[in-house]
Amino acid sequence: MALRRYTFRLYPNKTQERELFAARRLHGYLYNACIAHRRFEWKKNQKTVDYFQQQNCLPAFKKEWVEFAYLHSQALQSTVKRVDLAHNSFLKGLRGLPKFKAIRNYSGWTYSSRSGWKAKTNGKHGVVTLNDLGITLKMRGQAKSWCTPTTLTIVYKPSKKQWFASFTCNVSVEQAKFGSLSDLKYESIVAFDLGTATAITCFDGKKFEEVSNPRFTKNTEKKVKQESKKLRRKRAPNRKKSIKASNRWKKARRQVSKLQRKVANQRADWQHKITSDIASRHDIGVTEKLNTKGLTRKARQGSKRKKRESAVLGVSPMSNFRKKQKAGLNKSILSVGFGTLNQMIAYKIEAKGGLLLRLNTRRVKPSQRCPKCGTVHKDWANLSNRYHICDSCNFEIERDRGSVLVMYNVATNQQQGCGTHLSDSGCLSSTSLTSKRKHTGSMKQLGQMKRQKSQRNSKVHGKPHRLALG
Repeated sequence: MALRRYTFRLYPNKTQERELFAARRLHGYLYNACIAHRRFEWKKNQKTVDYFQQQNCLPAFKKEWVEFAYLHSQALQSTVKRVDLAHNSFLKGLRGLPKFKAIRNYSGWTYSSRSGWKAKTNGKHGVVTLNDLGITLKMRGQAKSWCTPTTLTIVYKPSKKQWFASFTCNVSVEQAKFGSLSDLKYESIVAFDLGTATAITCFDGKKFEEVSNPRFTKNTEKKVKQESKKLRRKRAPNRKKSIKASNRWKKARRQVSKLQRKVANQRADWQHKITSDIASRHDIGVTEKLNTKGLTRKARQGSKRKKRESAVLGVSPMSNFRKKQKAGLNKSILSVGFGTLNQMIAYKIEAKGGLLLRLNTRRVKPSQRCPKCGTVHKDWANLSNRYHICDSCNFEIERDRGSVLVMYNVATNQQQGCGTHLSDSGCLSSTSLTSKRKHTGSMKQLGQMKRQKSQRNSKVHGKPHRLALG
């Protein structure tokens, strides 16, 4: 079984849309109230409020604020859980301190189980009923594989002014065809490398295939700049000075959003078509593990010593040309969508019982290693060097094709100077062969942890737990 998410567009009438907006507003108020509660307890009493304390306050909260009484209890719990996840991410250093959200920025709410709603669909179009709101909404969409959905999330996108229903389903997936890494069938393997000049370069052991970069962002960039220039000439909103946006500013802003949304839709459509084609023809995919976030960081400003030397010489520590180069490279990487392409190929190959192998880039060094003799050339790391010639064996090949050939040779244990097995090359598998599912902190898991902790405390104090009395 595999967890899949399918999104359908909703088509509410005016009365139903008013009900949706009212429920979204109340969930946003509850989200802000939970944040305010946590901040107050920490500043006043130096106490940390957890999810269970806020969840237990919901019945009294609904009695005091009667406008929340008709909302489904588990939907309110999911909103409280969203605050808890945000605070846990802050404590782990993964994000900043959770802030209050304006209603215009609050996306929607979630039904964490099958109660409170009902969907009548076989995976293509249908209707969904929200029991607490008392409305039945038409929806359109199509799922590749469908089963009884387990959760439902209602989402509103202000830029599109559209409502969506996002379902999660535990769909059946074919079992992996390979019991271990030694069972790989080399005739169905493909190695692919992602780039900016050429979006994807593939090698299946017989021939190279190259997918050109469509450059959706670059093709629309001129129009976006023109519309953004018109936007800057209008009266923009400034809440600190109590200045409202003019109607012309709102109209110009909608035009910019429309162009940006078009680029995103074009990229997503292209990515799905390319990845589906690759996954349909191969059972095993091989690529390198990429850190897209690190690749798209801003250009470094230099060390303190270099800054002092630049100040003495009276020059800038980093030229504007260098910054523009890095900004252009970042834009090209994000335009192709390295992270999304890897994720799409991974889940589509796994859905048919295949396997995706991610090689450790620092160990394998596919862009610096000669595919024939295995010699590592540090000067090949320069991105401007697009054609490689090995000084040891005089092997010549294009940069992207050389990287793909190295990854294919590593997966088939044919690469010189890079170990004799995939595990020696730092191979990471996207399936359960080499990885385990992480603890996600869901409501069910948190409840189990709470009961186990309660039972341990009762044993320590010598008191029988009330759940253990039978």
